[in-house]
Amino acid sequence: MNIQRIAGALGAEISGVDLTQPLTETQAAQVRQAFLQHKVIFFRGQALSPEQFLRFARAFGQPIEYPFVKGIEGFPEIIEVKKLEHEKVNFGGVWHSDTTYLEVPPMGTMLMSKQIPPYGGDTMFANQVLAYEALSDTMKRLLEGLKGISSAAKADVSKTREDRIKSDGKASEGAPKDYTALHPIVRTHPETGEKALYVNTAHTVGIEGLTDAESASLLRFLFEHQVKPEFTCRFMWQPDSIAFWDNRAAQHNPVNDYHGFRRVMQRITLAGTKPY
Repeated sequence: MNIQRIAGALGAEISGVDLTQPLTETQAAQVRQAFLQHKVIFFRGQALSPEQFLRFARAFGQPIEYPFVKGIEGFPEIIEVKKLEHEKVNFGGVWHSDTTYLEVPPMGTMLMSKQIPPYGGDTMFANQVLAYEALSDTMKRLLEGLKGISSAAKADVSKTREDRIKSDGKASEGAPKDYTALHPIVRTHPETGEKALYVNTAHTVGIEGLTDAESASLLRFLFEHQVKPEFTCRFMWQPDSIAFWDNRAAQHNPVNDYHGFRRVMQRITLAGTKPY
């Protein structure tokens, strides 16, 4: 197994392992260590069936269902993340950490490419540990103890899932719920002990105990700060690529620059723990 960093801030590509076969204990430990160290890891040339994809995911956690979109046939934990030729808005097309509006958001997400456009459709990632560490000591003290309010209904991101709810929504559950949750603005990673910023422009709508104007000013600064170029990496997809990122320490943003082409991915999210 070879682990090659792709940027200074975060991200590593892993080669020399065949994910169509079960991982050995040693391989799984190496992959998990790379995941924790680099915040997002990538694999190429892995043409996995849904069964193989789920087996890989279960080596690192418990797959969970997404609240708004039903899974593929026979696999409720695997959803399709897709943008079709006629669509202009891409699913989740804004900087975010997945589903922070849940009381217990996921620890990690796996995305596997099935159909990719001839160009474009890259995904960007941002290291939230580095973003926190770059703050002044005074700002760190200010943020300590503050809680962000996350909502599933924030307009910027809710519109990015409208096409998928129309085509793949969980119809039996009726209208989607407006999930809301409170989480620390600075969370402690449960495995590494690192501190990371845990707000995002897609879901964080305010700060507990502050007025709307106070929240807006502070959040605007954090949203701009946490995705500075020096905290990011960018992944160019190829057929049968896999990305596995740590939602507790990284954000991601799928770039919407391939209008007129189809992009289809399969996604699994893994159960997390309540942020603290």
